[in-house]
Amino acid sequence: MGNSAVTFTDSKQHFNILDALRGVAAIIVIFFHILEVYSGGDHSKQIINHGYLAVDFFFMLSGFVIAYAYDDRWNRPKHKLSVKGYFKRRLIRLHPMIIFGMTVGLICFYFGQSDCFPKIAETSIWQLLLIYVIGCTLLPIPISMDIRGWDEMHPLDGPAWSLFFEYIANILYALILSKVSRKVLTIFLFLSASALIILGITSPNGDIIGGWSFNSEQLKIGFTRVLFPYIAGIFLCRNFTFIKKKNTFLWCSLILAVFLCFPHLGTQKSLWINGLYDALTIILIFPIIIYLGANGVIKGKITDKVSTFLGNISYPIYIIHFPFIYIYTAWVIENDIPLSQGVWVGLGILIFSIVLSYLALKFYDLPIRKRLANRFLYSNKTEFKKCD
Repeated sequence: MGNSAVTFTDSKQHFNILDALRGVAAIIVIFFHILEVYSGGDHSKQIINHGYLAVDFFFMLSGFVIAYAYDDRWNRPKHKLSVKGYFKRRLIRLHPMIIFGMTVGLICFYFGQSDCFPKIAETSIWQLLLIYVIGCTLLPIPISMDIRGWDEMHPLDGPAWSLFFEYIANILYALILSKVSRKVLTIFLFLSASALIILGITSPNGDIIGGWSFNSEQLKIGFTRVLFPYIAGIFLCRNFTFIKKKNTFLWCSLILAVFLCFPHLGTQKSLWINGLYDALTIILIFPIIIYLGANGVIKGKITDKVSTFLGNISYPIYIIHFPFIYIYTAWVIENDIPLSQGVWVGLGILIFSIVLSYLALKFYDLPIRKRLANRFLYSNKTEFKKCD
């Protein structure tokens, strides 16, 4: 999800449309989570049915931007990028907001007490603080340590599971993917695409949803979900020429929204159809959207401001919003709130999450990253830049 990088003063130009698309996808994720409670656990009845694929889109964006930002830095005569330096940059970029999201989850935890979260009432403050400390490291907890009842590896902030896998992908990039030839990368791409298709068509639920629990089944799903899109993003960056042309933001946003909101396909006897849709959307559609977005330029002051804002809040809002979804879910289920009434509270959560994300970015994330970068990366304290 967090595919931005703190880099040297010769930082490369932003792909502004890709930044904005990340924001569009993040907002669709919030709508997906707000409406998820009304599906009754039946994935086929989920409104904004394929919103979960936004995570796979984030993985592909990350692979693309990481390759663009770092591929040519490993063998520089001057300012050669070391593995240690690369990891410092990724930690500085991603981890402050992870800690912030876990802190929000800590504050909100006991407000979600309900029958749908049976373990909250049994959780002592010391257990909660232990899970918080572990969560701030992004290390996953086993199911036996779950304090909510959903078997999440990060029960204070569920979406952090995707950051756990992004960290793993970043490690794979530094140690392996940054060094392999085009032929080897193509083989990796084919194998990971095959695994993704197999996951989709064999899933008992007819989708690729999963990855948030620390057990063998969920870890398999998580690794399958991250490997193809991340590798595909790297492959796309390395093998296509990008020429800035028209403003493609609107079209890319529409295509992305259509595929993320598309209704469930197939029936109970043909769930594989929907799983195949998931896999093919990631394999075929997301690369097209990223290619079009990377080739586009923002035109017009209003569009520029909107796209910049969306890009800026995309990572904060993704990692911040879910603790409020826990509370919202408990409220809806405990009080049997209908969609017509609950949706307005959901919109309030969206607006509040946007405001909180902007404030966290401006007064917490950027100042801390600047301070960390100046201390651990640069000797010249004026060198900090935010590059997405």
